[in-house]
Amino acid sequence: MVRIAVVGLGKIARDQHLPAIAGSAAFELAATVDPAGDGVVGAAHFASIEALLESGLAFDAAALCTPPQVRRNLAEALLARGVHVLLEKPPGVTLGEVAVLERAAEAAGASLFAAWHSRFAHGVAAARDWLAGRQITAVRVVWREDVRVWHPGQRWIWQPGGLGVFDPGINALSILTHILPQPVYLTEAILDVPANCAAPIAADLRLRTAGGAPVHMDLDFLQTGPQSWDIVVETDGGPLSLAKGGAELTLPDGALRGKDREYALLYAHFAGLIAARQSDVDMGPLRIVADAFLCGRHVVVEPFIE
Repeated sequence: MVRIAVVGLGKIARDQHLPAIAGSAAFELAATVDPAGDGVVGAAHFASIEALLESGLAFDAAALCTPPQVRRNLAEALLARGVHVLLEKPPGVTLGEVAVLERAAEAAGASLFAAWHSRFAHGVAAARDWLAGRQITAVRVVWREDVRVWHPGQRWIWQPGGLGVFDPGINALSILTHILPQPVYLTEAILDVPANCAAPIAADLRLRTAGGAPVHMDLDFLQTGPQSWDIVVETDGGPLSLAKGGAELTLPDGALRGKDREYALLYAHFAGLIAARQSDVDMGPLRIVADAFLCGRHVVVEPFIE
């Protein structure tokens, strides 16, 4: 059993990480770390990483579920002790800091996992297999959700490094960069940034595959009613559709549905990386977000009031 600490007990940790660890035959919850609250029954709880490390408690791995702005320092402290580290998405606020962590993991002989959880959605692997070798003619992504539902009161998401609408949008990019048989690159972007925020609340991206196929992404953080997490890929063999964040796949000859086990599969992959002393740090999705911030046109819109 890999003894794991969960750092940051926000919504994603409680909704996904803790249940996945509880249901895993490879992991045992050793500790939780959060400056607020009392942790969970059956595991030691600490207010800080420093308190955990000074306690002498034995643990092998850590899942960092904090806001990305504070993750680098936490990961560095853990990797320096040889602890295997899972980074919730996005893995960091810059490409450079994640590269530093990757080198630190290699030096320590520890595994580092940039955990793009949407890649483990039920339909994604089959979509990737079906698209292999096919000619892509166009791609359309609509990723619209309500920030008030999914990130209530989380001001960090609007601060520098918080990504704004790209916090969910990067899930779409993690799927897209995983299933397409050719690389994609950004050509233009329009970012709607509230007057009182540092990160966009909506974005319109134009990308292109290496083969020249156009890719359009429509991202919005103010969707009400039904939420939209959809990718449609037009090919020479007909259209492929991924709905519900990758959970439902529809091919020209029918639909593939089943039980979605994103985080269970994610932790199984992490266990395999630890056993093999390997890392998995793909920065493709974050690179596209960085390019959007770098060359996108920023449009100031009305302030966001929660």
